[in-house]
Amino acid sequence: MSPFVAGVVLFAAVTHACWNAITHRIKDELACLSLIGAGRTLSGAVLACLAPLPEPAAWPYLIASVLLHIGYQVALMRSFRLGDFGQVYPIARGMAPLLVTLFAVLALDEHLGGASAAGVLVATAGIVGLALWGVRDRTNRPSGPAVAMAAATGLMIAVYTVVDGVGVRETGTALGYIAWLMLLDGLAIPAYAAVRLRGALPPRLRPVLLPGLVGGVLSVLSYGLVLWAQTRAPLAPVAVLREFSVIAGAVIAAFLFKERFGGPRVAAATVMVTGIALMLGTM
Repeated sequence: MSPFVAGVVLFAAVTHACWNAITHRIKDELACLSLIGAGRTLSGAVLACLAPLPEPAAWPYLIASVLLHIGYQVALMRSFRLGDFGQVYPIARGMAPLLVTLFAVLALDEHLGGASAAGVLVATAGIVGLALWGVRDRTNRPSGPAVAMAAATGLMIAVYTVVDGVGVRETGTALGYIAWLMLLDGLAIPAYAAVRLRGALPPRLRPVLLPGLVGGVLSVLSYGLVLWAQTRAPLAPVAVLREFSVIAGAVIAAFLFKERFGGPRVAAATVMVTGIALMLGTM
């Protein structure tokens, strides 16, 4: 993986942590998901006008990914309601790179070089360590349902990462793939909310209109950059680098939500940065 591709993925990781932090501050779960979906749909519609249609071979992956992304959004928001951002976010993100690496090696026959494989393992150890620290914190231990929902979120992240990694390589246009993925994905929950709440939805949207839409646009930017990177590098290193978002998320949680950062998070961040350096061949 080139330093430029790695830098793009790291920027996407910070962007991802930012939009997740925005959603954490919106307490109305359905309103939040609806606005994020609207932001994704609007962004996807603009991009669809600028990019060619994906190849026919990519559409089964697109449809599967849309369904997985909807499940991911619901599970993510529910985990935020059940536990602290700084606890459930690392659990959700920490599972994904391990599972993606296994899927990529076993199912897609991707091979990693020695330094890259070592970097993946070291960086993943940092992420998992951060997640385990959040679970073992006796002063503010997350509930069982919060951990279970965060784990379910992580599983869906891993599956849609692999599905999209294959799909974007089949499509012939990374921009077209992300455009249609976000356009279709974004429609589902706003449509559900409109049917369920009818005239009661607009008053719930107005107080959080701007942050919700911004969160949706940032999510498109973040994942679009990751999809582009998946066309330039193997899935496993991209998946691990993307999870630098857990470090960014921990910093955000400390500064914005006054959650404790602590020595274990510093140690986990150090381990993850070491793994990133190994992947880039700088050590």
